[in-house]
Amino acid sequence: MDDKLKEECGVFGCYSNSPVDASVVTYYGLYSLQHRGQESAGIAVYNGKEIKVQKGMGLVSEVFSREKLDKLKGSSAIGHVRYSTTGNSDIKNAQPLDAGTKLGPLSISHNGNIVNADVLRDLLEDTGRLFQTSSDSEVILNLIARAYKKGLSEAVSDAANTIQGSYAIIILSNDCMVGARDRNGIRPLCIGKLNDAWIFSSESCALDTVGAEFVRDVKPGEIVIADKDGLHSVNNMERTSCQTCSFEYIYFARPDSIIDEIDVYEMRSRSGEILYDESPVEADIVTGVPDSGIPAAVGYSKKSGIPYEMTLIKNKYVGRTFITPSQDMRERAVNVKLNVMKNSVKGKRVVLIDDSVVRGTTSRKLVEMYREAGASEVHLRVASPPVAYPCYFGIDTPYRTELLGNEGSIEDMNKIIGADSLGYISREGLVASLGGQESFCMGCFTGVYPVAAQIGRGKEVMGDHQ
Repeated sequence: MDDKLKEECGVFGCYSNSPVDASVVTYYGLYSLQHRGQESAGIAVYNGKEIKVQKGMGLVSEVFSREKLDKLKGSSAIGHVRYSTTGNSDIKNAQPLDAGTKLGPLSISHNGNIVNADVLRDLLEDTGRLFQTSSDSEVILNLIARAYKKGLSEAVSDAANTIQGSYAIIILSNDCMVGARDRNGIRPLCIGKLNDAWIFSSESCALDTVGAEFVRDVKPGEIVIADKDGLHSVNNMERTSCQTCSFEYIYFARPDSIIDEIDVYEMRSRSGEILYDESPVEADIVTGVPDSGIPAAVGYSKKSGIPYEMTLIKNKYVGRTFITPSQDMRERAVNVKLNVMKNSVKGKRVVLIDDSVVRGTTSRKLVEMYREAGASEVHLRVASPPVAYPCYFGIDTPYRTELLGNEGSIEDMNKIIGADSLGYISREGLVASLGGQESFCMGCFTGVYPVAAQIGRGKEVMGDHQ
């Protein structure tokens, strides 16, 4: 139903040396990160004796109750919301993952994708390591456990220098919490302070929710340790660079988040202004596809002078997936989730702004819905370049042959969508909306990736890469 790139995951952690109900803080943090994954949720808490884990399939509010949280007492906790990118959709792959090691009990929450996970898994299995899940996160946990003699911080550092791909990870032990980010900073991770507690989070919006003060982003390749002595940083990784996933700003992140010093809402609004400069059209109203297309529509309206109107109503009670028992209902799935306000569009020339187009199936249906509602013209404008290549770093994308951006020219793409005109922001325009520095992963637009992917089981072969 959803013709969008699927979210990766969200991670959150709370470490304190003072009495604090860390599981409750983590619960609300995960609630704020729910948009990053709706498949499973979990919390691990160190209670002074052991790490206790509670997790399940479904939303945060479905997995946890007041009674369950009452059983997760402790001053340190990590949490996770998941959409599966590596590993099956199964409770055994839900995170946090935990293990008893010679370093003591460890638990890990991971957002991202390790592209050499299959190779590392085979090597670890050859040395006698056993795996309980199909998740690449368990590979990281095993690498850390293997280097136990060096201590936790050095073991994490060794693992970080071994794995390739994207990761924002939080590790809970019996005496500290560790946050780490991949050498290219593809996946976001930030640090906050809540009274005496240190907070790690995928996005800053979760810090606001729990009342924490934003401190800073974790740097690419950095390992940050929170323990009884405070916060310590280890950054001995070579050849680091910040190449945050551009789709974090385009679609994944909540608009009230700030990632690597870029305000997500302001970036989306700027992209709409640039989109008008690059692809203007005469029209009566500008409207946006909820939710992430709306800021770009506001920017397009502001720059063009064409009035902005809300014309699409989103059914907020429809989940990311729902039962569609017949072919007819499957074809009408977009109508179940979105409905056009007929009186707002009848007889009008409409500019419809979306944040991205993947397969084009939803875009085609939306254009049909506007025509059926009486719009005289429907012009589709997209606030990201054509998605023409798959992602290998924690986003679930279709095969290249399924991507609309693989069809060739804009005219060829619009033959499938059926709008009166179709326009995308250029790659240069996207970079300008991000502040002008070409320091972002744009592999899904260009086929040029910050990491050379290892070909794992069942993966499509990558095109050009750095």
